[in-house]
Amino acid sequence: MNERQPLAATRQRVREELRERILTGRLRPGDRLVERELAEDLGVSRVPVREAIRSLEAEGFVVVQSPRRVVVRQLARIDVEELFDVREALEGLAAGLAAERAGAAELKRLERMLADAARATARGDAARITVLNSRFHDEIVAVAGNGLLSTMLQPLEGRLRWLTSQNEHWTDLLGEHRRLYEAIASGDPDRAKASAVEHVRVNREVTLRSLFGDEPGERPAG
Repeated sequence: MNERQPLAATRQRVREELRERILTGRLRPGDRLVERELAEDLGVSRVPVREAIRSLEAEGFVVVQSPRRVVVRQLARIDVEELFDVREALEGLAAGLAAERAGAAELKRLERMLADAARATARGDAARITVLNSRFHDEIVAVAGNGLLSTMLQPLEGRLRWLTSQNEHWTDLLGEHRRLYEAIASGDPDRAKASAVEHVRVNREVTLRSLFGDEPGERPAG
């Protein structure tokens, strides 16, 4: 990274790089983020690293345990459950609105994304699959055309992408996205909403099983 870039641009690049390392597992839950080491690694001063860490704390990716100890956050079960509850409500709404508002151009963009995801799935390209799956959902929100909905989802974007990356049943995921696309293309908002909710619920089970060893359909006691 070039420290001669404007500070705002450097700060953004550092934040995006650290977020990407967390999302892709290069920085794992419990790993320490040491300002000096990260600054040297990224070729910047400690100032943009410090500010990037503050942003990542606000996004819920890191925890400041003391002035000298910052670690990647370990999501507890309740964190994951709450994220899926919010995702189910908001993505169901987005899909219903998209079904009402999608035109030929919007549907064509979604089709191209599915085609790209199919190629990445065939290659087994996990990183590309995660990016494309997130973009597919982002595009549905864009097609929904509700500014407040988009604003509500924006702070959750990184954590939702992290959840998506836990699902390695890539062929099944692609099939779910195709069914969601077909529901949106049908123009039936109720069908689209139901498809989105079902997609989120399936992913909830897959993610909880991956992270906590749940059996399908299992819910915590209490």
